[in-house]
Amino acid sequence: MEDVAKDLGREPDLVFLHNPEQSLRETGPHHKEALAAACTALEDATEKGLCAAWGVASWDPSPLLSLVDVTVPRPSVLMVRAGLLVGAKTLDASDTLVDAWDLNRGEVWGMSAFGGSTSAPVWDKVDPRLFLQDVGWFSPVQAAFRTAYHLPRVASIAVGTDEPAHLRELLGALAGQVEERTVQEYRRLLRVRTRDHPV
Repeated sequence: MEDVAKDLGREPDLVFLHNPEQSLRETGPHHKEALAAACTALEDATEKGLCAAWGVASWDPSPLLSLVDVTVPRPSVLMVRAGLLVGAKTLDASDTLVDAWDLNRGEVWGMSAFGGSTSAPVWDKVDPRLFLQDVGWFSPVQAAFRTAYHLPRVASIAVGTDEPAHLRELLGALAGQVEERTVQEYRRLLRVRTRDHPV
């Protein structure tokens, strides 16, 4: 952590425990102890001023559900996959983990709102604008991004791009209002599909 601060020229604002569900596979039967130790180390680093805050970023939070209890320190931020391409199991697991750590919406962030790329073939086959109350001038990309804030409920979404125009487009999407009933019906249909066609 000290090397990171030296490279940045200051302490990092936020340090993530990245995909602990993957590294826990290597800990044998001591998953809970390993997760608690990693979270405690980050909490200690925060208290020592080596970073301003810490969080957990999880691609698949399902394996963490049975591990989180009062012995595992609470992160400042939980980052999970968000958006229309996230399955019912992952959405439900994210919600359960938020509840287990008693996080408020501002402490939950999303990532990978487009499942990797806005140019993926799936985005030519669906029109996410049906999730908005007023389609107006919003593009399908904007609608998908805005809807991702509700699948699951997150306060922020991390995006990566080297195109300022793409960032401007996404920022413009924040003016859109999502139709909550449509989102809930979509989640219900995802659960039905998962139940009828388990992986």
